[in-house]
Amino acid sequence: MRTLLLITLISFGLGATALTRNSYAADCANASDQSTLNECAGKDYKKSDTELNKLYKEIRSRLSDQPDTVKKLVSAQRAWIAFRDAECDFATLNTQGGSAYGMLVSMCRDQLTQTRVKEFKTYLSCEEGDMSCPVPPKD
Repeated sequence: MRTLLLITLISFGLGATALTRNSYAADCANASDQSTLNECAGKDYKKSDTELNKLYKEIRSRLSDQPDTVKKLVSAQRAWIAFRDAECDFATLNTQGGSAYGMLVSMCRDQLTQTRVKEFKTYLSCEEGDMSCPVPPKD
């Protein structure tokens, strides 16, 4: 009976802790512990990365009849991802192993990804006849 009571109390305690953590993590504006800050920064980065991937697919779609241009886009994007990740690894080197490391890497990647999102949006809003733009206007 004691074992059952102990298991019930532990289960309730773990469930309550998880529920509290999930409710608290949803409020990133008021985050005050490192774990929540890390989680929120990760969510911000994931949101930016999702937007970047959507724009990348739209650019590829517009270039579907230009296989050589698509190859250059793919090559550029792979190189950009390698740069972003290497740059953020370098920029956060002094925090590696610390509790804020994950947050700082996510924040760095988010910032660079947001810059790339802006570049992609510029490509997608080119005017007809703009020779400096590699992406044709939407039909």
